[in-house]
Amino acid sequence: MPEIGEEDALVRIVASGICRSDWHIWNGDWVWNGVHLPVTGILGHEIGGIIESVGSRVKRLTPGQRVTVPVHLACGRCSSCMRGLQNMCDDGDSSHHVPGSGGWAEYMRVPNADLNCVVLPDNVDELTAAALGCRYMTAWRAVHKQGAVKGGELVAVVGCGGVGLAAVEIAACLGAEVIAVDVDDAKLEQAKTLGAVSTVNAKGLSPDAVSSAVRKLTPGDRGVDLAVDALGLEQTVNTGLYSLKKGGRLAQIGLTSQQEKGFARIPLDLIVMKELRIVGSQGNPHWAFDELLSLVSQGRLRPSRLVSREVGLHDVGSVLHDMDAYRTSGYVVITDFAA
Repeated sequence: MPEIGEEDALVRIVASGICRSDWHIWNGDWVWNGVHLPVTGILGHEIGGIIESVGSRVKRLTPGQRVTVPVHLACGRCSSCMRGLQNMCDDGDSSHHVPGSGGWAEYMRVPNADLNCVVLPDNVDELTAAALGCRYMTAWRAVHKQGAVKGGELVAVVGCGGVGLAAVEIAACLGAEVIAVDVDDAKLEQAKTLGAVSTVNAKGLSPDAVSSAVRKLTPGDRGVDLAVDALGLEQTVNTGLYSLKKGGRLAQIGLTSQQEKGFARIPLDLIVMKELRIVGSQGNPHWAFDELLSLVSQGRLRPSRLVSREVGLHDVGSVLHDMDAYRTSGYVVITDFAA
């Protein structure tokens, strides 16, 4: 049972996702970005829970409220937070709930709770909160804010894992025509159920061949307005870039792993000649949850549709090993916390 301070909240976890970001940290990735897993760290950052108790200086929260906790714990005082970029808080302890108290436990301590606990609408349950806790809200910012998608635009989503499928549903909800790209036919079929109008199976193909197939699905073979790389491989980055029309933009969500170690070769001349734009997207600022939760509350976005399995806390190890071979689909969420 974590001890809480004056500005903290103790949250009883009802649902907690097993995210590929957790897998990356568990796998020793991202050390080149300064992310390390301390021995005492508790992973888990896709949270749906209930306030159990609050510290004496917490003003906005009361026990019994249902909340989610953004993946990027924010201090609320640094220059990034003051600019509304809580997802890029300058506090070094705010990355993926490491070090400290994460969601793969019965209870977690949430620091600076008035800021870092987002109260759920009455009709949004804790399972849905866990489903939107990282991958979904990350896709929301990438498509809506950073990618600046507009109704009627053409969007290619490269990689239909958890964040990619979320990007498909979000882009379609916002009025775009979506082309989904993946190497797995089952994931491409799921993308269709979420709003994709076309799909491309990239298995065994070069980025140039995949992008050629994408462009053939667009008027005049010109390409898409927005590409979203939801995986972070050199191949998927370039597939997205090659798929763009002149003046197009790439929203980069995926982070690299051991193969790239933070670097990927890109076609620089193509970017110049076609005036392409690349914009990164990380998480979601705390203030931006209101609009996302409103669409979820209205039923226009349904993150819980991406939940493929509910498991127990004791199953986490086997799920992480399944992720080694990309054997998971959608979102796997812990809902059983019995010993």
